[in-house]
Amino acid sequence: MRRPRTLVLLAALALTGLGSQAAAAPPDTGATKSDNITHLASVPMTGPLTGGVNTDIAFAGKRAYVGNYAGFAIYDIGDPANPQLISQVSCPGSQNDISIYDGLLFLSTDQSRSDSSCQSIPQSPKIKESWEGIKIFDVRDPANPRYVAAVETKCGSHTHTLIPDPAHRSVFIYNSSYFPNAEYPDCQPPNDRIDIVKVPLRELAKAAVVASPVLFPDGGFPGSETGYETSGCHGITAFPARKIAAAACMGDGVLLDISRPAAPRVIDQVQDAANFSFWHGATFNGDGSKVVFMDELGGGGGAECNAEVGPSKGATAVFDITNRKLKFRSYYKIPRHQAAQENCVSHNGSLIPVRGRDIMVQAWYQGGFSVWDFTDSARPHEIGYFDRPPRVPASFGGYWSVYYYNGTIYGTEAVTAFDTFKITDPRTDPAARVVLSELNVQTQPAFRR
Repeated sequence: MRRPRTLVLLAALALTGLGSQAAAAPPDTGATKSDNITHLASVPMTGPLTGGVNTDIAFAGKRAYVGNYAGFAIYDIGDPANPQLISQVSCPGSQNDISIYDGLLFLSTDQSRSDSSCQSIPQSPKIKESWEGIKIFDVRDPANPRYVAAVETKCGSHTHTLIPDPAHRSVFIYNSSYFPNAEYPDCQPPNDRIDIVKVPLRELAKAAVVASPVLFPDGGFPGSETGYETSGCHGITAFPARKIAAAACMGDGVLLDISRPAAPRVIDQVQDAANFSFWHGATFNGDGSKVVFMDELGGGGGAECNAEVGPSKGATAVFDITNRKLKFRSYYKIPRHQAAQENCVSHNGSLIPVRGRDIMVQAWYQGGFSVWDFTDSARPHEIGYFDRPPRVPASFGGYWSVYYYNGTIYGTEAVTAFDTFKITDPRTDPAARVVLSELNVQTQPAFRR
């Protein structure tokens, strides 16, 4: 979430080190929620991450890995009601989106800095030597993460998506970035492409950009009074089982064929000039026959969940995938109007794997989170929610990412804590039978519907 840049500008933190912090009682004074949601625990920010902004979450085994503008943290979630902080690493650099694979942690840096180290300082993107890109850490010992490699990418790394290639002991990374500028020597317009990084798992020093395919040879969406011109992608979600991916690219929603990971191919492209401002992210259903796209109207800092904005802007759009084409079916937006000072818009969520149903949990910043059912693509509806009152004094906050993993809902409250929740409902209870060993939400596993 880079837009607007003035929303979250963090000073570089000089602190480094590890810490230990137990969960606290959930601070739910004044919160409203559905009866089927229980707030289990809340672990406040501490040490080098205090004052940062919590972002994305990845999971492996009984651990959660949480990105933060100031670095990242690793939690033991063996007991979801009492998560324990194992370690945290100070490594400032917007926005530190995170993923995990084979004991390696990948971190996106979308801020021009003096070099690739964790001790770097912000530096103008007009300076050619400035660095942005993807950092790689060895986290096989979660108490002692080690920084082992880095790959510089043009225009930085806002988000990234892993596509494993186990046959060749490698992983491909689809790197998303946007907002080129003619004054930035390493980020020139039109930036109608993505960068693809290949990481040989046994030779990390050879990790490098291997392709930069152009997705928009025609330039993509030209922009409008309410919508951003396409100049790159914000987020990509892969569905390896069907060899497809959904790319949310500012003014365009795109369906990709990824059967050749280093050479993805556009197979369909949609736009929504009437209602979408910024195509932000995507989530497939369990068998890859549907995909929902999020619109981050207001860049995450705007109060977009009110009667004036309405139900179709800053919402999530549901598409059926028919003959490898995207067919729009409906919009979904939380049914509770938020206060004028509450930043609220459609944001990061994940599927809850229930056979025969399409259900997901989704973050809405200060709108809290919503559990909603889109089994009937034309009539999505909410089945659970959690929502705190406005922050006092008014300020940025709320849930950045809310994901379901092995029976528990996990959320990053952007400026306060890492939270855990339980949903108890006959419509979602069967999902607890699906047990994963690892989850990067942007690399979505298949489930039988």
